[in-house]
Amino acid sequence: MAQSAKWYVAHTYSGYENKVATDIMKTAANRGMQDLIKDVRIPTETVTEIKDDKTREVERKLFPGYVMVKMVMTDESWYVVRNTRGCTGFVGPGSKPVPLTDADVERMGVEKAMTEVNYGVGDEVNVIAGAMEGFSGVVTELNVEQDYVKVTISMFGRETPVEFKLGQLELAKSE
Repeated sequence: MAQSAKWYVAHTYSGYENKVATDIMKTAANRGMQDLIKDVRIPTETVTEIKDDKTREVERKLFPGYVMVKMVMTDESWYVVRNTRGCTGFVGPGSKPVPLTDADVERMGVEKAMTEVNYGVGDEVNVIAGAMEGFSGVVTELNVEQDYVKVTISMFGRETPVEFKLGQLELAKSE
């Protein structure tokens, strides 16, 4: 009965997120538990800060005091995470960890869902979601890693470049 790994949220002392994440992965490697504890992530965002008339990019934690652990829940893997210095336990009722749903994982930016793209630069596409739904245009730029596509759409007699997420477009069917 092979269980699949799910994402769980572990609570840490504030400021200990990086230490807890590396300690969990180190312990898993030392004990040969990489098949049970797959990954540990700390969701971050890049923010532009302006301080003393200087702008700089700063990486900020989205959920201070928490780390996301992708693991197969067993007594042993639970014990390793729970007894890591700086970790205060899992998020869930009592001491029972509750896995995140796939929608939560995607919304929180823990794991990127790969979008299948069947169009490329120069192809005509139809907009199937969002404010521009129903319009069509030509792909001018495609960036799968950043999840965006630039499309030139003809609106009111003008060519207008518009940015979309990958999942908002589909290849136009040639008749």
